[in-house]
Amino acid sequence: MEFNFITNPRTYFGPGKVNLLPDLVNTFGRRLLLITGQYSFRKSVQMQNLMHTFADRAIEVSIETVGPEPPPQIIDDIVGKYRQKGVDVVAGVGGGSVVDAGKAVSAMLMKRESVVSYLEGVGHLIHDGQKVPYIAVPTTAGTGSEATKNAVLTRAGKNGFKKSLRHDRFVPDIAIVDPELTLDCPADVTAACGMDALTQLLEALMSTHASPMTDVLVMGALHELGDALVRVSTDAPRNVELRSRISYASYISGVALANAGLGVVHGFASVIGGMAEVPHGVVCGTLLAEVLHHNFKSLASTQPESPVLIKAQQALVCLTGQTTEDSPVRAADALAVLLAQWTQELDIPRLSPYGVTREDLPVIASATGLKHNPVPLSTAALTRILEARL
Repeated sequence: MEFNFITNPRTYFGPGKVNLLPDLVNTFGRRLLLITGQYSFRKSVQMQNLMHTFADRAIEVSIETVGPEPPPQIIDDIVGKYRQKGVDVVAGVGGGSVVDAGKAVSAMLMKRESVVSYLEGVGHLIHDGQKVPYIAVPTTAGTGSEATKNAVLTRAGKNGFKKSLRHDRFVPDIAIVDPELTLDCPADVTAACGMDALTQLLEALMSTHASPMTDVLVMGALHELGDALVRVSTDAPRNVELRSRISYASYISGVALANAGLGVVHGFASVIGGMAEVPHGVVCGTLLAEVLHHNFKSLASTQPESPVLIKAQQALVCLTGQTTEDSPVRAADALAVLLAQWTQELDIPRLSPYGVTREDLPVIASATGLKHNPVPLSTAALTRILEARL
């Protein structure tokens, strides 16, 4: 047995924990660069309370906003504005895009080049990991970015890309996961983000780079997610206990992907995100069941005793809370069917409403990476997966 494991130096989890932010900022200094989203949190009571407390603590706060799927240019613009101002700490308070943007800003305040120069698969430089201290505070539950070592940036359109700025030291110094911050998430955002977390958990579990440590964390998170995702996305949106379970699952999904890697669903998401303006959670949610169906079908025909199928059987038990007498092959198939039902019940959109066309599918399939996917899939198989959710 051999593996490495990376996680946050400090994590604060629970309702009301966002109120710790001012005191935690103070441990790094008094000059805070706060990155937020454009809408809900900036107008919230929590934001007003934080600003009063920052003032009481004599903390100098500069605020910048970012939108969904942040492009490299906005990172360069923010960094250029604050590089010479002596920022002591950066905090990102918002959804996954905001947390990623804050992560990238904290990393690039120490550099003079454009962030593009350091992006995987695009840039030509390797980051040394030096950064300004970073505190991540998610207001959605899905990406787990508060626990990951990469920041995803997107340039959509022709010659677009969706690439990561990555280093082990980019894991946030502190994560504050306060489920109450997710209470006002719309149902469609809650559902898509939750499916993203579920995708990350299952891909990490079945990854070729999985370890006993990530496996046990994922199983526990799947148990918490269980029926909570459908309930909180439909008839119980303001149930703090259910929100807490989803927030926990999301956080663990970030820990798991940072250590075990991901599979072909995220390979698709990287390519599609660079071509069309599709929310990341929608791509993951709409493709997850179909990808698992193809993975499991391939394993059943070539490796029916595969540990991946046994893990799928265990995942089914964790998600449903019910034991099964089915063989691993049959249980894996049942898992894919269950997730297809959830995709429909949660009304996860298909790809075509976002401008993805049938003509795009071969291009997407040929550019999709299979790193850490448990089985190889042909370009034809990848195209069939996309066709099923077009």
